[in-house]
Amino acid sequence: MEPQEQQKKQFPADNNLDANQQRITGIWENIMAFLNDLLDIRADSDRDETIEAVRKDISFQGHNAWILIFSVFVASVGLNADSTAVVIGAMLISPLLGPIVGMGLGTAINDATMLRRSLTNLGVMVGLSLLTATLYFFISPFKEPTGELLARTFPTTFDVLIAIFGGLALIVAKAKKGTISNAIAGVAIATALMPPLCTAGWGIATGQWAYFGGAVYLFCINAVFIALSTFVVCKLLKFPMVKYANQAKRKRVSRWATAIGTLVLLPSIFFFWQLYSIQAKQIAVDTYFKNKIGYVGMRPTMEWDKETNKLDIVMFGEIVPQPTIEDWESKFYKIPDLEGCTVEFFQGSKMPTDTNGNVELVQEELIGQMKQIQNKDVRIAALEGEITRLSNENATLDAISEEIRVNYPEFSKISFAKSINIDFDKKKKDTTLVYTVVFKDASLSIKDRWTSKNRMAEWLGYRLQSDKIKINEIASSVTTPVDSVKLKSGTDQ
Repeated sequence: MEPQEQQKKQFPADNNLDANQQRITGIWENIMAFLNDLLDIRADSDRDETIEAVRKDISFQGHNAWILIFSVFVASVGLNADSTAVVIGAMLISPLLGPIVGMGLGTAINDATMLRRSLTNLGVMVGLSLLTATLYFFISPFKEPTGELLARTFPTTFDVLIAIFGGLALIVAKAKKGTISNAIAGVAIATALMPPLCTAGWGIATGQWAYFGGAVYLFCINAVFIALSTFVVCKLLKFPMVKYANQAKRKRVSRWATAIGTLVLLPSIFFFWQLYSIQAKQIAVDTYFKNKIGYVGMRPTMEWDKETNKLDIVMFGEIVPQPTIEDWESKFYKIPDLEGCTVEFFQGSKMPTDTNGNVELVQEELIGQMKQIQNKDVRIAALEGEITRLSNENATLDAISEEIRVNYPEFSKISFAKSINIDFDKKKKDTTLVYTVVFKDASLSIKDRWTSKNRMAEWLGYRLQSDKIKINEIASSVTTPVDSVKLKSGTDQ
């Protein structure tokens, strides 16, 4: 018997273990071979053709300039009309991707000429795009912000991720033998370089500088991360470096490329971290509001200010007890992602509790309550005005009564009333101020009584600046009028 066979019979367990290990190793090698065939793009990449294709796309003159201008107009109209389809069409025809990819590739292969041309052409493209968009929105009568415009006023971490993966897809599609054109079109739509520039032009035309800054910020995010993705893929695929006969020039260009690559990389890290912090706070606020704020019969709404990191929560419906609000505040300040943020609660007006989450019904109820409040305010203002008028009249009457007492000692009593006279034939309504007096001396002659009343009527007409004055007399021992004097452009007896 062979020694090897004898050994197998003596140690069957060890032999089975070796066999299993060989099978596992074989399976693993097969999986790795499959994944290598599936994912490896080095063999099917045409590096020289890719470099030439990118070099051609950098050019910006003639046809490309007019294509850019027209695509800006199309995108601006789409943003103005709040049409997503039109904005997508503008993204497809825009030539902005060429110089951005050229920046990444020129840095990766140490090509100073490509890098310089890319930066120059990108600067000209951005300037021309801003000028065209500003001109359109300055002329356009429709300057109200639409949903499509507002969506491009501030970047998020999702915009960073889209720019990264879009840039990776773009350079991989360009590197393949026989460029995948539909992939490039998809990247143009996904990264959305044109709409932020048009939004920035709208910000200039309307003086909305905060929106202008946010839109330019979004464009820079997209451009930086597309260029960065291009740089990384070109390095991984080992694109051939540009060779210089002059050793000193090669080193100088290498240093410049490294410096520019660093300048691109460092802001991208800062942008990503800043946007991640903002997004993390937003998610933490939304989670807190959804899971922690709740009370029977109360409908809360929130407003989160990203600049001041302040959360305002307005509560409609049932009044929430103060200890409950304090508990909510305590939970808010314990959230790690919201460190340095503040929260404030506001008790709103009573709301119906049977809305079943219907936002429109809540809004209608709020509008109804606001109208009621406004109507009440109008009625209160009218009543206050009437009270003021009556107070002024009373004050005037008191003053006149005191003056009559001093100037006309022959009167023992005086009363005042307004007489409204309506003439049906002339369809006219007049108001006459009627003063009724009682003389102290009942034996006073008719002539003397008439003289006193006439003098008083003339004085009151001057004092009150009115020609509708009437003086009646009641005898001290009777309740019927004895005589009267009326002042109306003169006096009558």
